[in-house]
Amino acid sequence: QVQLVESGGGVVQAGGSLSVSCAASGRTSSIYVLGWFRQAPGKEREFVAAISRTDSSLDYADSVKGRFTISRDNAGNTVTLQMSSLKPEDTAVYYCAGRRGMLLATTPRTYDYWGQGTQVTISS
Repeated sequence: QVQLVESGGGVVQAGGSLSVSCAASGRTSSIYVLGWFRQAPGKEREFVAAISRTDSSLDYADSVKGRFTISRDNAGNTVTLQMSSLKPEDTAVYYCAGRRGMLLATTPRTYDYWGQGTQVTISS
């Protein structure tokens, strides 16, 4: 089994920066991709960014390109999402997710493991 635990998040003013991290433990060898998703109240969970644990592949949602940066440690067990130029519409619960498939993916149902989520609130 795999456990994903998010940390970070909080409240920041629009235009500010914030980072969230995710620590993976357990059978991490079964995970090839780590991703970030977010869900705002009344909205569906949406893809934010993903990174491969085995190579340099990464992907971003168009809405965050140029503002968010996803990175991982060498072991691939910690993934960080650095967020800058934050907007009120970035407010959501941010979830870390792990995928057994080797290819990057943007659909929530293709991810096998999920963290509990961390709240990010951007004030205007």
